[in-house]
Amino acid sequence: MRISTFFLGGGLALAVAAACGPGPEPATGVFANLGDPIPSATPDELATFNRGKAVALHRFTKAEGLGPDFNVTFCAACHERPTTGGGGGRYRNFLLVGQTLADQSFNPLGKSGVLDQYDLAAGRVATPSQTNVMATRNPIPFFGVGLIAELPDSVILANADPNDANHDGIRGRANYDRGFVGRFGLKSQTVSVEGFIRGPLFNHAGITTNPLSDAMRAKLPVPPEDSGVSSTKSFFQAAAPDAPTTDDDGVPDPEMSEQSLFDLVSYAMLLAAPKPDDPTPDSEAGRALFQKLNCTGCHVPSLAGPRGLVPLYSDLLLHDMGPALADGIVMKLAGGSDFRTQPLWGVAAEGPYLHDGRADTLDEAIRMHGGEAQAARDAYVALAPSDQNLVQTFLESLGGRSQTSTGLVPPGAPILDVGDYGGPATALAGDDAARFTAGRAVFDRDVPLAGGLGPEFNGDSCRACHFDPVIGGSGPADVNVIRQAYVTPAGFVPQADGTMLHHQSAAIGVRPEPEPMCDYFEPRQPPAVFGLGLVDRIADATIVSHEDPYDADGDGIRGRASRLADGRIGRFGWKADVPSLAEFARDALSNEIGLTVPVQSGLTFGKTSDADGAADPEIAQTDIDALVFFMSSLAPPPRTHQNISLEQTGEALFTSVGCAKCHIPSMQTSDGATVQLYSDLLLHDLGPAYGPGIVDGQAGMTDFRTAPLWGLAKTAPYMHDGRAFTIDDAVLAHGGEAQAIRDAFTQLSPADHDALVAFLGSL
Repeated sequence: MRISTFFLGGGLALAVAAACGPGPEPATGVFANLGDPIPSATPDELATFNRGKAVALHRFTKAEGLGPDFNVTFCAACHERPTTGGGGGRYRNFLLVGQTLADQSFNPLGKSGVLDQYDLAAGRVATPSQTNVMATRNPIPFFGVGLIAELPDSVILANADPNDANHDGIRGRANYDRGFVGRFGLKSQTVSVEGFIRGPLFNHAGITTNPLSDAMRAKLPVPPEDSGVSSTKSFFQAAAPDAPTTDDDGVPDPEMSEQSLFDLVSYAMLLAAPKPDDPTPDSEAGRALFQKLNCTGCHVPSLAGPRGLVPLYSDLLLHDMGPALADGIVMKLAGGSDFRTQPLWGVAAEGPYLHDGRADTLDEAIRMHGGEAQAARDAYVALAPSDQNLVQTFLESLGGRSQTSTGLVPPGAPILDVGDYGGPATALAGDDAARFTAGRAVFDRDVPLAGGLGPEFNGDSCRACHFDPVIGGSGPADVNVIRQAYVTPAGFVPQADGTMLHHQSAAIGVRPEPEPMCDYFEPRQPPAVFGLGLVDRIADATIVSHEDPYDADGDGIRGRASRLADGRIGRFGWKADVPSLAEFARDALSNEIGLTVPVQSGLTFGKTSDADGAADPEIAQTDIDALVFFMSSLAPPPRTHQNISLEQTGEALFTSVGCAKCHIPSMQTSDGATVQLYSDLLLHDLGPAYGPGIVDGQAGMTDFRTAPLWGLAKTAPYMHDGRAFTIDDAVLAHGGEAQAIRDAFTQLSPADHDALVAFLGSL
């Protein structure tokens, strides 16, 4: 029995093709905006939803069990687009690796096949030497997964046609997970939401869990027993994975409590299905074309669950998508070119598209279909452009269109309050407000492949690395960039073949491999950009005035300004190698995103050409100007007082212990403004614990710019490589010129220690 839905006259009507008489009614109380809870949720379920969302947003630390290998530090890292619970941009793509053996059997490598990006000890996780299959994966959204989990096996199997009995060229097949019909994952390899969550927790974050107990599973938000599916609760118990995950990172297993796991699973199951738009003549015309093209042969409009018809536009079955989309990854019964039919609800806001995010647009995604979808694809291509647009209009009507943006800033979002995190330093109006908003959009927007992303990149937007606690902030350890080099017999680490960057991603294909000789990888933590407009206005002479390269005052501190070859003084970056905010923008646009920039008089950073096929320059000067205006207008991080008396005691200790010798509390801009950044912007030797290290200009292996301390409470982790997850860890990581100060910190009484940390946290 195939069941489809369509919209007429503003309401949901049914067309049921079945010999068994009238079919089920449409599900009610299950649709909402993307990221919202299901409207039928009870007060207790809403409380659980909110607790679970907090778990999804929680940044795990090393002390909590993060790693030792990981891709992300929190669940919502991959599931953020267009809001928490959704998919992710290309910078969140991850890799699956495996080995096809001589007998053509497949051996997954990594943790359940997932190759992690980061290693807490070594910086970068090496690709296993026996790898001969590597595939990119783009995160998929969780919206409506609770409804999918409730579908009986029989409903999914009703659309299976493995032998193409109806001769339409479509041979949908089920995948199986421990005897149950799979429905989650790009190869339908998982049957339960619990399994869909516990696996990635371990594979991507290294967080171990025990399976939920039967008592906790019985509390999951599934339909009541009188819903007509009496076996629902027993199914959830039987289908859930029952093996603990463990690791040897020194943190006791399980690293997530049962309550937190229950809340997280419940949160996912309570995410509402995307609310479709009211029908229009164009969307209805597109719906008719969608069916005429036989796109519904795989994207079955609805499936009957215990709450009624669920319009997910998928059969949840495996289909051979042809050699162009094949990735070689085998998962249970799914071969290298087999993929689950992706649900289309909410598709307007969930790009990029296809299993590896290779398609920028819905039109591109359709054109890239092959295999069993070749006939439908060819029929679409043969349509007039106006009819193709109607098909796309229909797809966009399936939910999420009003929440679609070019990045993560919601459409029409106002400018944040003056002086707040992410807000401007002064009130903006008129043209300045428009420039700030335009620059924020440039900072936030995901660069498409057609727009020049790559050919290799670390982020597909500025916001990709700078979003904590809001856009413009720092980034967690899972967006660290990697510098590569090699160690000579003398221990010196020079640049490798003129390049130090080791990019995380490639626009086409899989993760870039390091330069052949490189054996040293150094993570670099993205710093916040709050208040950088003030730092940009500090005169070079002011920075130089704090130098003491020969320790003339005998205090052990030998700060040195970073002088570029052209005489400019560096002030931005961990090695103070960038002299101005305009150069900072050009450098990051090119090196981190892969965009070429226009030639501009007096500016030397950034690439002006590349070979990716997009016309150079790939970003307009007007956009760069708006971007720089946005960053230069951002307010410094506000002070956040919790206990002023305690913080005042800590501030005095900050000076008496010696922290203020490098982290000088303030400097003046050339126009007289006070910049309370707690940095001298000079290079200091932090000692052998930071070596071997990358040499950059005048900064040696263990030389780093004094990091500004403003915003410290909300910009963890700390240090250049993110090695410190707490303020204590950061202070104790100091050495070299700061060794005596670090030792004095360790000798403080508990009360003085708490006061100093309270002061630092207030910054």
